[in-house]
Amino acid sequence: MMAGIMPGAPLGGGRAVAAGDGRTITGGRLHLWASHRGHGRSGSVQRGAVHGPGRRVLSLGCAVALLVVSGCGQGGIRELSDTYPKKSVYSASMDRWESSGRTGLFSEGLCVVEDEGSFLPEGFACKAAALFDLTDKEVLYSRNAFVRLPPASITKIMTAYVAIKYGDLSKSVTITQEAMVTDAGATLAGLQPGEVYTLEQLLYALMLPSGNDAACAIALAISGSLDAFVDRMNAEALSLGATQTTFKNPHGLTAEGHVTTAYDLYLIFSHALGSPQFRKLIHTTTYTAVMTDASGNTDYRNWSGGNWYMTGNRETPEGLSVYGGKTGTTNAAGYCLIINLTDASGGDYIAVVLGADSREGLYDDMTELMEKIFTG
Repeated sequence: MMAGIMPGAPLGGGRAVAAGDGRTITGGRLHLWASHRGHGRSGSVQRGAVHGPGRRVLSLGCAVALLVVSGCGQGGIRELSDTYPKKSVYSASMDRWESSGRTGLFSEGLCVVEDEGSFLPEGFACKAAALFDLTDKEVLYSRNAFVRLPPASITKIMTAYVAIKYGDLSKSVTITQEAMVTDAGATLAGLQPGEVYTLEQLLYALMLPSGNDAACAIALAISGSLDAFVDRMNAEALSLGATQTTFKNPHGLTAEGHVTTAYDLYLIFSHALGSPQFRKLIHTTTYTAVMTDASGNTDYRNWSGGNWYMTGNRETPEGLSVYGGKTGTTNAAGYCLIINLTDASGGDYIAVVLGADSREGLYDDMTELMEKIFTG
């Protein structure tokens, strides 16, 4: 269970269809497995029955946040500065962490990029790529993992995380004009002023069609203003050790200074994966919300996700299953994707690609990155 996020009532108020065989995760509960895989090891320990798609999910040791953040690595509690390269951009941000009044200590279980130069540049066209083994506590690949880049709609992972942590998912939210987004090309969930949704329904509107209007509606419902919500997003990022991340809005549309890194996204995503609600959210491919329209009548809204591995538009490498993740695209950010995936033995991974030059190129790079699980 993720520190600070307690499992509550099952996600409801609509019909969610999960990737795989079309069943949902029963009751919104997180079913954990701890398993050994490959590399001469064998055996597995069942932590709970798996319902729904039947895929094993994030192992207990990496799902639980200890002290500050969860992830991969060994060596006990370490100083924050020890998790980053000594001569990286992170050295300039230590004062920011320490001035926040936090201890600056991470728990064990953190993937640490010790030397990016040890990885061949390969044929990636994207600006940054990284692959983290949550089971074996290793960085399998890292390229420009500490370069600050715009994340586009991957921002919404933090928006969802904050909403789940601080919000009441059953709360009714009336959409206001302030939630409307008019930027050219912005992806929308089709929300209209006067409509009423639950906060939980808005999370699906946020993550499936990547609704920027849903991001604003969530922010207003949680914090009363966009600025106050963004302040909370930044505070959460800092508390997780994502010291090179600065959010300027809750949706990821281009804004000066709205940046993160592939490594920071790993920190944020791995922590969010500890929430049963978040896991169910990212594993869902289609959702129907039963809502109230502006005239007070019951109506329905249907949303679908755009992750090609989960929709069947792109084949996942043999032996691997994509559990869920988030896409993101803007002119400034390019095409971006972060995913949680598993292998046939239950090994868990996070893969990040930022700044691809096309949607096809994004999935070409991500497929090549995933194949490194087998080829190294």
